Amino acid sequence: MAFTPRFVGAILAWRPTWFIARLALTSAYLLGGIVKLTDWQGAVAEQAHFGMSPPAFWAALTIGLELVGPVLILSGRLVWLGAGMLGVFTLLAAFTANAFWTMPMGQERFMATNAFFEHIGLIGGFIAVAMIAQRRAANA
Repeated sequence: MAFTPRFVGAILAWRPTWFIARLALTSAYLLGGIVKLTDWQGAVAEQAHFGMSPPAFWAALTIGLELVGPVLILSGRLVWLGAGMLGVFTLLAAFTANAFWTMPMGQERFMATNAFFEHIGLIGGFIAVAMIAQRRAANA
């Protein structure tokens, strides 16, 4: 049996920790959605930069996903759906924006490789959140 220090157990058992963890996981998406919503032209330009066509459609879809997914996760309702939305979005974004395997060796490839695997880590976080939410609901 693994030993958990008492202070760690207290933090994990503290009721707000569950919300804070979900907020930390989704904060970049919330912020991204808000920034894009307040800078529509920038959001459209970003989609055009990545070759998404029509860029306005993809900007609107991105904003929707970046706002609705976190709200579902944070509300505790349909967490699996919010986590799935953000997980699939993150996977597609990783392949679109961080295709390191197509780049020559160098700093740009190094940065894209790191960003790609950071995205994979986020996907793991979304899976974990969905699993924990399911177990919490089953035990309620």
